Amino acid sequence: MPDINKPLIVQSDKTMLLEVDNEFFEECRMVLSRFAELEKSPEYLHTYRITPLSLWNAASSKMTSDEIINFLNDYSKYPVPKNVAAEIKEQISRYGKVKLVRDDDGTLYIESEEQSFLNEIANHRTVQPFIEGKIDDKIVVMKNYRGHIKQALIRIGFPVEDLAGYDEGAKYAFNLRSQTQSGREFILRDYQKKSVEVFHSNGTNEGGSGVIVLPCGAGKTIVGVGVMQLIGAQTLILVTNTLSIRQWTNEILDKTDISPEDIGEYSGVTKEIKPITIATYNIITHRKKKGGEFTHFNIFSANNWGLVIYDEVHLLPAPVFRMTSELQAKRRLGLTATLVREDGLEEDVFSLIGPKKYDVPWKDLEKKSWIANAKCVEIRCEMDEELRTKYSVSDDREKYRLASENPEKLRVIQRIMEEHGKQNILVIGQYIAQLEKISEYFKIPLITGKTPLQERERLYSGFRNGEIPCLAVSRVANFSIDLPDASVAIQVSGTFGSRQEEAQRLGRVLRPKEGENIAFFYSLVSRDTTEERFGQNRQLFLTEQGYEYQIYTYDQFEKMDGSAKETILQG
Repeated sequence: MPDINKPLIVQSDKTMLLEVDNEFFEECRMVLSRFAELEKSPEYLHTYRITPLSLWNAASSKMTSDEIINFLNDYSKYPVPKNVAAEIKEQISRYGKVKLVRDDDGTLYIESEEQSFLNEIANHRTVQPFIEGKIDDKIVVMKNYRGHIKQALIRIGFPVEDLAGYDEGAKYAFNLRSQTQSGREFILRDYQKKSVEVFHSNGTNEGGSGVIVLPCGAGKTIVGVGVMQLIGAQTLILVTNTLSIRQWTNEILDKTDISPEDIGEYSGVTKEIKPITIATYNIITHRKKKGGEFTHFNIFSANNWGLVIYDEVHLLPAPVFRMTSELQAKRRLGLTATLVREDGLEEDVFSLIGPKKYDVPWKDLEKKSWIANAKCVEIRCEMDEELRTKYSVSDDREKYRLASENPEKLRVIQRIMEEHGKQNILVIGQYIAQLEKISEYFKIPLITGKTPLQERERLYSGFRNGEIPCLAVSRVANFSIDLPDASVAIQVSGTFGSRQEEAQRLGRVLRPKEGENIAFFYSLVSRDTTEERFGQNRQLFLTEQGYEYQIYTYDQFEKMDGSAKETILQG
């Protein structure tokens, strides 16, 4: 007989249905997210799926198959299907069963106690281009193919544990400050310290490569600086844009005793190689002509790096994976708010950067006030008859653009601004023409990819110090933008169903706030359109983190008339 009080249904196709209204929903969701992926999140039933990669990441964070199966038995209405339990045991056991090791003369081997695994690997055509044969029950890997073999192995279902060790790189020691340059006390928060320790793993070969997952505003840069200090070697930091270079530089100078002369910028503007070098992904992937050689890949060998940091690793361009496959002897740290990649290359992050080493649920940090308590609201806008007719006869891409640029959204923005006093508001969108209309209509500055860096910095500075109360920004605000005073974000359009973009945009308002420590994230969508459907997919990652979207039509929101904030806070 089923236990109707339990919240979970585990199905033989490895999907799981979680009841939202169940009293055990929250505690069940928190554990599920550690070993399964959220696929759908409608109002009453959330759908999760167990995948090999989700289980391997769980295994890398020391979660056992018994722990997972016992959890499912405890929370499932019905008996857990035997094939699901078997799959969990099989995939969890695979992580660490195959190891990559290196002997004293530098020869790489694949080893395993399971001879059947080794036989299967040695005879698989995906792997054979990277191996020389077998010696003493070990598979010999061809020189300089450490990353390639790891990619090949994970694609055939063998998540190899890399214990081949690292080159120490050129030494570069520095100290963390006890006070920042502004005189504030500085100490790593408990979760930041734990992140650093788990990644470093006391300097053993079990540490040194992997991904730290923390929400925007939780101090991923501080974690990177902490790892740099512990390793004490010259470091290459890869970031999304030139503004991010400046932000990393400022954080390093503010929190350490590193001299400004030892920090180099490698971008389209400046090309310096220093003990601490910060480069953009754009310059790394630059080439003079399509299909030509990458002009600046030499930066990876330009210095004897002991550590490479990949900021916003979920955005790592595919060409950088190619170079990273040849950098496996370097310690590699990935930093991100979400492991979700819209290009499906999560396995490449796992094999080439490393598995997920540390992950803190966003709501845990919210409860401790390390990030703001964010309220997510979706407001659905009507289309007028003329636009609806045009929408109905357009192709899919044009439908999405028309829905996104719906002029009715101007009225909604106006109401939100009235509700929040037009203070510390960020309007974020995808389409430049739409943002230009918003900028002109509300007389607020606009930042796009074409805005000169100096002007961007001036506007961001004005926004931070309150001189500019409201700012419109294009996709440039998705990544590594320091907007600590933003308390309200209004998303008027986005990149189709991008979960990572949704997480990044919410992150723009998550930095702790004085007083009530509350932030508001509004997402505006056109009702009964493809934008509404894509919006549901965009919200998946944040739903997995425990965020709930309150959904209102514009008419409902308008009728609140001055009480919307209170209604949202109570919702």
